[in-house]
Amino acid sequence: MPDRASAKRPLRERRPPGAAAASPAVPAGARPASPTRATGGRTPAPQRLGVRKTYKLFIGGAFPRSESGRSYPVTGADGALLAHAARASRKDARDAVTAARAAFAAWSGATAYNRGQVLYRVAELLDGRAAQFTAVSVQNEGLSAAEADRAVAAAIDRWVWYAGWPDKIAQVAGSANPVAGPYFNFSVPEPTGVVAVVAPAGSGLLGLVSVLAPVIASGNTAVVVASEAYPLAAITLAEVLATSDVPAGVVNVLTGFAAELAPVLAGHMDVNAIDLTGVGAAGVGAADRGELERLAAGNLKRVFAADEDWAAPPSPRRMLAFTEIKTVWHPVGI
Repeated sequence: MPDRASAKRPLRERRPPGAAAASPAVPAGARPASPTRATGGRTPAPQRLGVRKTYKLFIGGAFPRSESGRSYPVTGADGALLAHAARASRKDARDAVTAARAAFAAWSGATAYNRGQVLYRVAELLDGRAAQFTAVSVQNEGLSAAEADRAVAAAIDRWVWYAGWPDKIAQVAGSANPVAGPYFNFSVPEPTGVVAVVAPAGSGLLGLVSVLAPVIASGNTAVVVASEAYPLAAITLAEVLATSDVPAGVVNVLTGFAAELAPVLAGHMDVNAIDLTGVGAAGVGAADRGELERLAAGNLKRVFAADEDWAAPPSPRRMLAFTEIKTVWHPVGI
């Protein structure tokens, strides 16, 4: 029979070894402790994963996926994954040429003043998205914020510079030629046609603008192979062009491997000229300038390649490289 002292002691709850102790009971009418008291009344924000983009191509004013379904990772200077870019195929390159050819007649036939106004509108949109381009340059190219800001500002200024040229090219490159006879003789620059452009591999927006703007300012249409390592500036520029006044097909942007796409464009019979600036003297991948020039000779393509300091002031040379001179004779007095 238990003694009187043991009968007054409360019984302890027996629990298996290692089991956690039960929470103390909350007295009636008392408010349970809030989980936010430890954080000063603020609910901690849940951790979420970033949304990785898979960018598309820009062909004929639309954003299709590569017909091959392929993509490749785009990384920052620190190796971190930023996004995935579409890896264009040979068929995508051919589709881009078809779109550029379809747009050529209307773009080259527009008045020079109108082309200049359209290009200036692109510069306005670039300026409105300058902060986005700066962020892309910092992430993708590893530039400092100050360096990226200067490069983006220079790219916008350069686009404005080329926007002022369409109605001045004929005055600079054209002429009235003295001839021995009762004739007027005029030399007039005209656009070459569809121009394939391999963008500089080591430069983002500034290098791209430096090779693309002179091509379309002189009335040509373009198929651009973006930088393989730094494609985000080209894709963002395509988004700007899609919302501007530039007609569909005037600019077509392919992302992927230059070694795969450049030979297709160099050998394409409906491409009138090719800018190989983005192909270094040592070549890109399996293709080099010599091989691409040999392919371009199949239809007597005009070939241009000039390694430049993109920070240096531009010149009309790139515009004139993609124009042809038409000479017109007209009898006097008729």
